Amino acid sequence: MREELKEKLLEKQSNPEEFIDEEEEETTSSLKKRVWKESKKMWVVAGPAIFSRFSTFGITVITQAFIGHIGSAELAAYALVMTVLIRFANGVLLGMASALQTLCGQAYGAKKYEMLGLYLQRSWIVLFLTSIFLLPVFIFTTPILKVLGQEESIAEVAGSISLWSIAVVLAFVVSYTCQMFLQAQSKNMIIAYLAAFSISIHLFLSWLLTVKFKFGLNGAMTSTTLAYWIPNVGQVLFITHKCPETWKGFSFLAFKDLWPVIKLSLSSGVMLCLEIWYNAILILLTGNMKNAQVSIDALSICLNINGWEMMIALGFCAAASVRVANELGRGSSKAAKFSIVVIVLTSLAIGFVLALLFLFLREKIAYVFIPDPEVAEAVGHLSPLLSFSILLNNVQPVLSGVSIGAGWQSIVAYVNIGCYYLIGIPVGIVLGHLLKLQVEGIWMGMLFGTFVQTIVLAIITLKTDWDNQVVIAQNRVNMWAVMEIQESDDA
Repeated sequence: MREELKEKLLEKQSNPEEFIDEEEEETTSSLKKRVWKESKKMWVVAGPAIFSRFSTFGITVITQAFIGHIGSAELAAYALVMTVLIRFANGVLLGMASALQTLCGQAYGAKKYEMLGLYLQRSWIVLFLTSIFLLPVFIFTTPILKVLGQEESIAEVAGSISLWSIAVVLAFVVSYTCQMFLQAQSKNMIIAYLAAFSISIHLFLSWLLTVKFKFGLNGAMTSTTLAYWIPNVGQVLFITHKCPETWKGFSFLAFKDLWPVIKLSLSSGVMLCLEIWYNAILILLTGNMKNAQVSIDALSICLNINGWEMMIALGFCAAASVRVANELGRGSSKAAKFSIVVIVLTSLAIGFVLALLFLFLREKIAYVFIPDPEVAEAVGHLSPLLSFSILLNNVQPVLSGVSIGAGWQSIVAYVNIGCYYLIGIPVGIVLGHLLKLQVEGIWMGMLFGTFVQTIVLAIITLKTDWDNQVVIAQNRVNMWAVMEIQESDDA
């Protein structure tokens, strides 16, 4: 019986007749129907992903608002911890968790459902160990900031906030992995429901603990910690009780053969961190510009808008990774390519509308954030770059999602190094500093790096032999499935 099962698992296609029927259906059905069907599958993933990202960011904004009423030192310390420490940890853990989008997505498409639970448990182990290595930065935040020359009062408060943030970092381990697990099965509406419930509870608890009972910073951080952990409890309960096909309970097999998961997780983590640090460097490079305060304020407003819009693009990134992984695992290269076209065009259309909107609003949008006319004028000058950035944002993350779905994380990491750090930053420094274009020059250079990266990813996607990608995906799934059977026999 075991030998028969191994032979079935090593077949390159699950059911050839099934794909013949699907190809006949594709040729007979109208393009309009195919686009509509694919769009529904896309929005099932993208919609909840976009909403949950907005809600998660909303938790940060709500906490910041309540802490701002406690004191300026507390607000500065919170901003410091969130923009440096949490952003760094978030990038590492979210990037590493995206390996699950490849593994779970392809396994689910190949109908190897029982493997998803093992992938999830292995990812929990890898990410938990990673978070342990990150903890010293949070434990010793105060002395680190003092050595770096930060004001003592802010460093002390930041140290307190960073200790609270340890619980948030550990919450990321559960949150990101569960989200990837559920997204691979297109069961992520529960993520959106839990996100909505969490942000509602957070708003009430923040008011109750900081305004009503006046617990100050501790009250605000208690509410924040609960806001991150409440959805985790809900997601774990949903997985263990409502995913009988993909969750078979905890297994000691999760502790075996971790190295392939570690390699893919590291590639994913490097890929995403390079993108996150790229934007952080943009702010640092404007610090010694002429009229630096106005430049940083204007650029911060533009990047804030860009960040909100990026959440839409990241929703499509999730959709692209899930759809491509599912179709490759299922053995349908045509469906994978069609998914890419539909998602890219949909995301690009939304980006085009938003780019025109911000190009039309120009400096008017700045007054939502700050009443300073000088800063507003600077934002007006930057609005063409903001619009172009929004256009790129609605293509580049989708192509990154395609890469994740196909398992190309290591390739994209090298592309990011070349395009961002060997092209974008040097060009930005030349334009901004040597040619005296100031903040516009730096942003132009870095946008050029993103543009080159987008072109490279587009060429890779177009030139890829997708039939071969199907074979690679099925070999990956079958290799792991046979390993599980062998380990079960040994046990």
